[in-house]
Amino acid sequence: MDVTFYLVPCLIMTVALAMAYRVVRRWLQMRRAWNSGLTAQGRCLRMFTTTRGGANDTSVSTTLHHVYEFQAQDGRPVRFEEEDGPATRLEGDPVTVYYYADGPDVVATAQEPGRVKHAATTVATLVFLGVMVAFCIGFMATFHSMSSWSADTGSSTTMP
Repeated sequence: MDVTFYLVPCLIMTVALAMAYRVVRRWLQMRRAWNSGLTAQGRCLRMFTTTRGGANDTSVSTTLHHVYEFQAQDGRPVRFEEEDGPATRLEGDPVTVYYYADGPDVVATAQEPGRVKHAATTVATLVFLGVMVAFCIGFMATFHSMSSWSADTGSSTTMP
């Protein structure tokens, strides 16, 4: 039973750290695309949404996706999908694509450079995830000290 009080926080920390990795990786990719200086005229091929939640009266979250196509500097066509683009961008709209020459299919974005806004969002997300991890560590440390204390004194940790 005690293992649950260690396993659940470890799972939460694993998810939080994986999310932090994804956030930092995307931030670095977008920064690399914006700093490369390479742009191309592209177009929006498709726009769609995905939804999560909604079962058993839970909240629903909707994510907007765009699929873009542009021609890289070497002449080959590149398609990529991006989340959370502007809702006013429709299929067929022309866009400016910022990309990195060594990996245009991986490091490309149609979002306008907003370095300060993007960095602030990244930092805020990382702080939130860091607080989650710190809370889980604190919870496990408190549980460990309480269970050690009750074992040393021979008392029970349950309330009457």
